[in-house]
Amino acid sequence: MLLLGAGSPAAETGGPLEIEMTGLRSAKGVVRLCLVQDPGDFPDCRDGRGALKRTLPAANPRIRLEGLPVGDYAIAVIHDANGNSKLDTMLGIPREGFGFSRNPAIRFGPPRYKDARFTLGADAQRQQVRIRYLL
Repeated sequence: MLLLGAGSPAAETGGPLEIEMTGLRSAKGVVRLCLVQDPGDFPDCRDGRGALKRTLPAANPRIRLEGLPVGDYAIAVIHDANGNSKLDTMLGIPREGFGFSRNPAIRFGPPRYKDARFTLGADAQRQQVRIRYLL
């Protein structure tokens, strides 16, 4: 299990975090999940050294994470239906499904970190991420 903030000795461990993705069009491919604390790493995780990344089968898109430090987080998810490790687009519009924690409104581009942010405390928490398709 990868722990975010594991280098800080005073980090209090939060409760378990259960994440479930809903609304997938098919069970083909995989779901790529990224959990971040740093707003600069959201939503793409490309430069996120502290980002936790997981790949899940699209047929069972849920995960339980334990041992995470208490704090603010945001989740970005893509349904990588063809398994090519990226979000396919056409003219800048996603061709594959995507979603974010707290299911914020999608306008032009991804939401800001603050719109997807949630706080993990000592108690168990569940985040249900609704996968959306634009094409």
